[in-house]
Amino acid sequence: MFKNLLIYRIDAQGKKFSIKKDNLDEKLKENALRPCGSFEMESKGWLTPCAPDEYVHAIERQWLIHQGLNQKLLPASIINQVTRERADKLAEKQEHPVGRKQLRELRGRVIEELMPKALTRRRSLAGWMDTVNGWLIVDTAAPKKADEFMEALIAADVEIAPVRLDTQQSPAVAMTKWLSTGKAPADFSIDQDLELRAAGEDQATVRYVNHPLDGKEIRDHISAGKTATRLGLTWKNRVSFVLTDQWQVKRITFLELLKEDNEAEEIDDPQERFDAEFVLMTGELSAMLTDLVDALGGAKKPG
Repeated sequence: MFKNLLIYRIDAQGKKFSIKKDNLDEKLKENALRPCGSFEMESKGWLTPCAPDEYVHAIERQWLIHQGLNQKLLPASIINQVTRERADKLAEKQEHPVGRKQLRELRGRVIEELMPKALTRRRSLAGWMDTVNGWLIVDTAAPKKADEFMEALIAADVEIAPVRLDTQQSPAVAMTKWLSTGKAPADFSIDQDLELRAAGEDQATVRYVNHPLDGKEIRDHISAGKTATRLGLTWKNRVSFVLTDQWQVKRITFLELLKEDNEAEEIDDPQERFDAEFVLMTGELSAMLTDLVDALGGAKKPG
């Protein structure tokens, strides 16, 4: 289940999504994650999300892909400790303190010697391609990681031109309006998490957590010129999340109704359960995002 959504349009050139699953699978396989070389601190590539040798896991026109990162762990504290020990021995041998240039050279040699022995940590980042709506959604709250994900796709020679989702009405304007009127759009309800920020250099910020948002003080902040930059929302009593002014969907929680639907499946096979959860997640989030985009006036046309 995805926890954060950074949403890109992959039909942004005005064309319908036309990438073939087998072609994408082959491109990702050609750029699969490999082990770090002896003198590499990290390597990036693509992983199989589920089945071996299947780099695109596809169910009902919803595709799942995983980017992987192998990263060697070489703590600066260890490098500094070994460098200092060698610097002390060298100072004793040459009978004068080690200079800055010598220290840099020592540190470089220490890193070269320790790098092949370093342990490797593997991380992965999931991407979901909704080929119905022309979206590519990355499960991260960090725009930099999402951009790197897209750059890796483009580097794999995948024929897409991803652009961040944008709507006719900005989330900040819409969220501020919903709060001032006390009315959320159809199928949505306002929760109890909010961040308001003032314009200007000081950007005074007020945050509310687990706090009712229908009081006079909220409207007073808005009247004073503050706008909503984060707002907790719930869709159809099924999915709760936080929407930001940068069109990020964070802290997604699938509520009891959805959990009950999932638990009722009573699937024992791990593969079948994985597929059932993926279908459930993509079905819910696709419908929720469609309603959310509509509530913000629809997606902006390319250009």
